[in-house]
Amino acid sequence: MDAYSGYNQIKMHKPDEEKTAFTTDQGLYCYTIMPFGLKNAGATYQRLVNKMFARQIGRNMEVYVDDMLTKASQQIDIQMT
Repeated sequence: MDAYSGYNQIKMHKPDEEKTAFTTDQGLYCYTIMPFGLKNAGATYQRLVNKMFARQIGRNMEVYVDDMLTKASQQIDIQMT
């Protein structure tokens, strides 16, 4: 599974929102959710995913940043024609 947009699910810490401010012709804006390009976005997301799936990781699931692999307990035969 690919959780490509997973970063967009993490809310920014309120005091840190102003640190992501940028200006446009329409005004001043800041992110309320974690944007992809932040320095620690990857580490923050990995820590969150590890916490959410702590019981499954190593048993029936593997996670690396935004890629998740789940394992079945029984073997499934797939025939390709």
